Amino acid sequence: MAVDQRKDLIVLTADKHAQFTMRSLLMRHHALGIRPIEFDIFVHPFRDPGCLRESGTFLSVFRDSYEYALVVFDRVGCGRENDSREVLEGDVESAMKKSGWAQSCAAAIVLDPELEIWIWSDSPQVDEALGWHQQSPDLRSWLRKKQYLTPNALKPAQPKEAMISALRKVRRAQSSSIFQVLAETVSVERCSDAAFAKLKAILKSWFLIA
Repeated sequence: MAVDQRKDLIVLTADKHAQFTMRSLLMRHHALGIRPIEFDIFVHPFRDPGCLRESGTFLSVFRDSYEYALVVFDRVGCGRENDSREVLEGDVESAMKKSGWAQSCAAAIVLDPELEIWIWSDSPQVDEALGWHQQSPDLRSWLRKKQYLTPNALKPAQPKEAMISALRKVRRAQSSSIFQVLAETVSVERCSDAAFAKLKAILKSWFLIA
């Protein structure tokens, strides 16, 4: 009998920031409540629009090499910003099914509005990763002063713009390593984002610890 040489998971992302984030998250299998998995992560050359429109075609050639497939991209920048996260995810998942992936083995995660929404938890690791450790005022006070964060909001309405401005204030450049550090250190229970909740649920359904 031939031994199945397929890896567990292939992930298609829109950029290196998301690639670094997903790699770090998937390596935290204990925190996610899943078994250790073998995975590969690719970046689509046409970024968010490519993930939306071409993920089925891109990943179809990998059907015999991986058990499961995941597509991760931003709603903002994908070319269909007026559509909801759920509609975009449904369209991508339908395209994956048409390309040969079983419905139960392929999923899309649309970051709404963009990847940076995941970094804005209340963890002190966020301040440290963004260079705001022991700064005065503290990061969230500064965000409120600059009107990136309304008084009762948990996350900025424009998370990417808020992150870039916060980094610029402390003279740090945005880099994939920041996303990597945050994905490695911030508790996965602190993120209340709906797309992140879907990601955790999907991973548990695919790779539940025996």
